[in-house]
Amino acid sequence: MKKTVQRDPEFVIYTGPMMGAKTSKMLAALDRMKYQSKTVMTFKPKMDHRYSHDEVVTHSGLRWPAICVATAKDIVGLSHDADVVAVDEAFMIDGIADVLIELFRAGKSIYVSSIQLSARGEPFEEMKKMFPWATKIEVCPAVCLITGRDAYYTVAKVDGLSEIDVGGSEKYEPRCHQQTYFLGSRGKSNED
Repeated sequence: MKKTVQRDPEFVIYTGPMMGAKTSKMLAALDRMKYQSKTVMTFKPKMDHRYSHDEVVTHSGLRWPAICVATAKDIVGLSHDADVVAVDEAFMIDGIADVLIELFRAGKSIYVSSIQLSARGEPFEEMKKMFPWATKIEVCPAVCLITGRDAYYTVAKVDGLSEIDVGGSEKYEPRCHQQTYFLGSRGKSNED
């Protein structure tokens, strides 16, 4: 008789700039959980309705059912029967770090897809609080639209955006180190 091995809960964070396929990687992991007979509950911030109100949708069109939440506390009651709790764009949900850490400590696996830095180069508090609890952090680079290099940062294309201003390629773009003004390079390529 084959013995079933019980796995410890995981706290997995997919992070990096916009367009780095963070959400695609998280959804692939969640799809795998489905085949392992895990109950998965997926959440997204209520303020993020770029592609759908009741689904997590990637830039490439992958879709996964999700519940919109206004606050992190909404997740606690809704995820009671879940084995796996997944959150897309976690940086947009106040108090999410404390809730996800609490759920992880209670034995649930946690999956997060989120940028970690604002377009000004400031770390989001919620992400800073989560990182020490992660059992795996995967940094997902995008492609710098200026140089073609790996891009680890997101910059604003327009002035006057708030720290959390929901938008896509009309407002933001991924940039490499040499093209990121908040690192002191002022958008100039070293190859110029």
